[in-house]
Amino acid sequence: MQNFIFQNPVKLIFGKGQLEQLKVEIPRYGKKVLLVYGGGSIKRTGLYDQVIAILNEIGAQVFELAGVEPNPRVSTARKGVDICKREGIEFILAVGGGSVIDCSKLIAAGAKYDGDPWDIVIKKAVAKEALPFGTVLTLAATGSEMNAGSVITNWETKEKYGWGSPVTFPKFSILDPVYTFTVPRDQTIYGIVDMMSHVLEHYFHLEENTDFQDRMCESLLLTVMETAPKLLEDLENYEHRKTILYCGTMALNGILNMGYRGDWATHNLEHAVSAVYDIPHGGGLAILFPHWMEHTLHVKPERFKQLAVRVFGVNPEGKTAEEVGLEGIRKLREFWNQIGAPSRLADYDIDDSNIDLMADRAMANGEFGNFKKLNRDDCLAIYRASL
Repeated sequence: MQNFIFQNPVKLIFGKGQLEQLKVEIPRYGKKVLLVYGGGSIKRTGLYDQVIAILNEIGAQVFELAGVEPNPRVSTARKGVDICKREGIEFILAVGGGSVIDCSKLIAAGAKYDGDPWDIVIKKAVAKEALPFGTVLTLAATGSEMNAGSVITNWETKEKYGWGSPVTFPKFSILDPVYTFTVPRDQTIYGIVDMMSHVLEHYFHLEENTDFQDRMCESLLLTVMETAPKLLEDLENYEHRKTILYCGTMALNGILNMGYRGDWATHNLEHAVSAVYDIPHGGGLAILFPHWMEHTLHVKPERFKQLAVRVFGVNPEGKTAEEVGLEGIRKLREFWNQIGAPSRLADYDIDDSNIDLMADRAMANGEFGNFKKLNRDDCLAIYRASL
């Protein structure tokens, strides 16, 4: 375990009826509010009307940016930045899932930057300040509600990258499980895969003496795996939605990975796929992660064995670490298949025609991954295995 400094300034406001806290939180920052949301589901569910009523009650002047994409695009963030600069926006309220929050983070940083916000994503510029923003979460998946990270797509250039800054933590995040009741089954599945993938990205590292962190990761995975099938049988079950919502936040708010850095190669591989094909992020992860695991099993077989035994209940007796690890990988794939996640790129009609382009996009910043550095040949091998 390495030395570390942990700080997470996000005020987490969790539970039924917590939307009322907007009346307390937003007036701390100003009256001119940019409301950012996605394709209109918050209007169908009535959440939009509730938010607008509260904003009117506190005397906010509201501007809106609708239509944030599932893989949020820099073109949409640019529109938000333009509104902020033109109207003198004082606070941004993101109402939606991780995509809406990720887009809002770039808007917040871009509003304080003189150039193109894409410069921040590609690290041509560093975000040194940002407008304050808060979130009302409607989808359990990314953990963006309690971290400073963001993933943005440039559809014109077929690029998709993650970025982050200490200035892009939300000031607060409201998590009411009720607002996740109407998330469709497929999106619920993708969210479950995404949060599990975040934990797995943490889990595969090369540090020693991380026993407690390992147990936290394993506990979260077990909790999600126990809850997910029950939730998918009863999508409006408050207790199951509450558990999954909390797990999604805890999977990527920095608590699980104090003292070490996980791998994160699979996320980079998936970003390259969805940059070219615009597929759901969770779906791409479900396809790629087991193949990354098979590709890197040789690096530290005991790590895979530990996961297989503790989380997937594999009996290690009379087997090598590699054999136990492979059985654990198979059980992970089986679980994701069982809940309805895709298993091949062909499930999205993806063939090998753009495999070189995907590898190029994945390698944009050179070799990547902390458990095992991947080169272009590694990328191609994993993509081919995933077809």
